[in-house]
Amino acid sequence: MSSLLLNKISILNYKNILDKTFNFDSKINCFIGNNGVGKTNILDSIYHLAIGKSSFSVSNENNINHDSEFMLLDGVFLINEKRENITCSLKRNETKVLKRNEKVYKKLSNHFGLIPVVLISPYDTNLIIEGSFERRKFMDSIISTYNKTYLHNIITHGKLIKQRNKILKYFNKSTKVDMDSILIYDDQIIKLSKPIHECRKKFINEFMPIVIDKYNKISGKNEKVSLSYKSDLNDNGIADLLKNSFQKDMILQFTSCGIHKDDLIFKISNSSIKRFGSQGQQKSFLISLRFAEFEFLKNNNYISPILLMDDIFDKLDIERVKNIVDLVNSSEFGQLFISDTDKIRIEKVLSSLKNSSKIFEI
Repeated sequence: MSSLLLNKISILNYKNILDKTFNFDSKINCFIGNNGVGKTNILDSIYHLAIGKSSFSVSNENNINHDSEFMLLDGVFLINEKRENITCSLKRNETKVLKRNEKVYKKLSNHFGLIPVVLISPYDTNLIIEGSFERRKFMDSIISTYNKTYLHNIITHGKLIKQRNKILKYFNKSTKVDMDSILIYDDQIIKLSKPIHECRKKFINEFMPIVIDKYNKISGKNEKVSLSYKSDLNDNGIADLLKNSFQKDMILQFTSCGIHKDDLIFKISNSSIKRFGSQGQQKSFLISLRFAEFEFLKNNNYISPILLMDDIFDKLDIERVKNIVDLVNSSEFGQLFISDTDKIRIEKVLSSLKNSSKIFEI
């Protein structure tokens, strides 16, 4: 098993953090402070260096402090005890620069997967309450971390769909339809769709039992949860789907079927967890998804990801908090970063864990 540690991070003008440097414990690091002081942004800065972008769906310039003209993140990681210096810088109205050991990445995708990281945050509720895009992104990000071919296929497929949609919009305004142009894109979409679909099916089959196991340990096995993979390709070939939906697509001006419409279905006691799950049940399920993501990445990358837990104990009863702590304590987690508003709660959590730790009061 490979090793991964974040030794140090320097943060300059990143969101509401003007200038901070942290030297971290090799196991557990806790950020304590009131809401709005920057705890989440510290965790996000770690995520940003690991993934190459913020965990929030915002434009790059929104990551720069509003009183500043640039931002800089500088992290020192150890991968198998080899030093890796990752820096990310951005000036207003310029392109973001991501470097590994002073060498600029030509493509962000070349960095993806080097530093596996799992973030558990309050924004995970989007996986339940928002549309299918969020759930596809969740699934794709996990598979892409260890499967570069899949990452390339997903990026290429997305570009093809955008181009096809542009042609459909153009045709809608034109009296003549150039089917040759559509068929060129359809052929490429067909070639990519099957391997993407197969990867997703395989992933869900392997991922689902891990999620159920984690949820049982957090909830105390009092509830039954499930997740399933919904896809147009489960029952139909993509070639027939594109052909049969063409007239509909012409009217809608976008591609209405295919793997870009896939979804994950979350249930509790055979009912929608969005409609029938309590806040505690939904949060337990989301934490289970993330813990399953951690285990899945660890097993497939042969390296223990960095785990970021942002305010995860809020709205959970004491029994579920205890079960989460026991899960962290009994599992082979690597380096862990936690944020919380309650210092007493964190001190109780740390006292029950076996590992070394540091507390940073923000």
